[in-house]
Amino acid sequence: MLTFLESPTRNLFFTGKGGVGKTSVACATAVRLADAGKRVLLVSTDPASNLDEVLQTKLGNHPTPVARVPNLFAMNLDPEAAAAEYRERMIGPYRTLLPAAAVASMEEQFSGSCTLEIAAFDEFSKLLGDPAATAQFDHVLFDTAPTGHTLRLLTLPSAWSGFMKSNTTGTSCLGPLAGLQAQQKLYQDTVRALGEPQTTTLILVTRPEVTALREAARTGAELAGLGVRNQHLVVNGLFRAPDSLEPIATAMQLRGERSLAEMPAELRTLPRSLIPLATGGVLGVETLRHFGQPQESPNPVDSEMVSELPPLMTLRDLVDDLAEPGNGVILAMGKGGVGKTTVAAAVAVALAERGFPVHLSTTDPAAHLLATLAGDDLPHLTVSRINPEVETAQYTAEVMRTAGAGLDAAGRALLAEDLRSPCTEEIAVFRAFAQAVAEGNDRFVVLDTAPTGHTILLLDAALAYHREVTRQSSQMPESVEHLLPRLRDPKFTRVLLVTLPEATPVHEAAQLQRDLRRAEIEPYAWVINQSLAPLTVTDPRLVERQHFECRFIREVTEELAKRTAVIAWQQEPPVGRAGLQRVLGVVLEEPPTSIPVKTFR
Repeated sequence: MLTFLESPTRNLFFTGKGGVGKTSVACATAVRLADAGKRVLLVSTDPASNLDEVLQTKLGNHPTPVARVPNLFAMNLDPEAAAAEYRERMIGPYRTLLPAAAVASMEEQFSGSCTLEIAAFDEFSKLLGDPAATAQFDHVLFDTAPTGHTLRLLTLPSAWSGFMKSNTTGTSCLGPLAGLQAQQKLYQDTVRALGEPQTTTLILVTRPEVTALREAARTGAELAGLGVRNQHLVVNGLFRAPDSLEPIATAMQLRGERSLAEMPAELRTLPRSLIPLATGGVLGVETLRHFGQPQESPNPVDSEMVSELPPLMTLRDLVDDLAEPGNGVILAMGKGGVGKTTVAAAVAVALAERGFPVHLSTTDPAAHLLATLAGDDLPHLTVSRINPEVETAQYTAEVMRTAGAGLDAAGRALLAEDLRSPCTEEIAVFRAFAQAVAEGNDRFVVLDTAPTGHTILLLDAALAYHREVTRQSSQMPESVEHLLPRLRDPKFTRVLLVTLPEATPVHEAAQLQRDLRRAEIEPYAWVINQSLAPLTVTDPRLVERQHFECRFIREVTEELAKRTAVIAWQQEPPVGRAGLQRVLGVVLEEPPTSIPVKTFR
């Protein structure tokens, strides 16, 4: 039951760890409000938005009526489209006034990833900071991006307004600041609207899982520090099996209850909504209208569907193939929340156990990888995190030491001011990513990458990086110079697309595969995580869930992937070496109550 709908504020933000159901909760909320007679605008700020799929309506960069729901409008803030509009707004007035070379130079200035960030935020600010822009709506709902991107998005108002206030040169990584000066009041109004409890509510969506609850607590605390203190907790995907004697059903309920019992203290005082597990997909208006309500026992389904699946590898089988070259880079990619960290850690551990030197690292802002291996001393394995703050400080110091060495006082001040812009962090993290990839020449490097949208921006940055870094420094690191050839070499880099056996994760992974192929990077394999299909279940709801999963497993194996590995749902969180061995498909000595696992091969 969505209890925050008893007295909803005008603005509702839905955020949380990727894959917890933000979009489902946001869409269900929008439909309920619209059905109650309210005019509602639902907006996605996620670069990997799937509002179209859930609402089954083709959306664009402007409010679009949602079929079969009077009063409901939805839109995607597409960073690429917003950036194109932003560039033309900044450059268009000069096309007939300046020489072609000067216009081309301006276009070059506005081609970096920072332009994507500020353009998307520019659109976001118009909706939140300017009441006139949404005056025709009673409620505006924001289905935000995965946690790391959301935090960056919501901190941009302070970052950009502070940068513009202190910048006296009139230039930045975005080109001339004159086009941004008019937006300062709008950005300030956006910050103010975020912090007004009578106007804005932050909905922290989570699953009954330890890592998701921890991430919700971290997000809530950081946003409270930005002044967003009116918060509500939604725990999505609770499974209850009071009358079931089946081991898996009982384990699933106990795992959820244990996670809630150990909930971080920061979340305990928040008002709370509990949503039962949806055994099927949350797609379409009618499904959304019933979302969150207690489900009746499902009709019996054909359990033979599961046994008819094609032979699938375990993750351990896949590692046998990955180990063959003896070195190189392995990238775990996919939608946030699908288990990239777990897959990366399990692959790294398996390679290290074979005696290969392995470096395991993450660029994910959420960074749960280190906790996964807490307490285990593994020979041949080193573990690190690409820390944005550390990398930014090191990069800034290096640029000042090199490019700033020959400048006078005024020039050094200008360079230092430029380095304080928010995009410097992106450049610094990108350098560290490139350096980590370069280490694959003499060992295995396993990278747990950020969620899909952030990953694509990171990879796209390779194409624009040279322009940006040479604006601040004349030096080009060898690791950056050779990054794209290394990523495009299938003998050196192998990409694992991690997904869940559900519609949205599979289709977003398919889109990521298309994006990678456009960048001439061919995925090596798909990994389907947290699947009930390999398990023996009898509970009617879990059998229905298995049946639901099969269509997406078939879609991956028959239409999308060259090779596919599957990981069974785990009775215990996959933490530490023993937990990761179970993820690999290694059969360990179990107590008599262990969950039976079907054989794939």
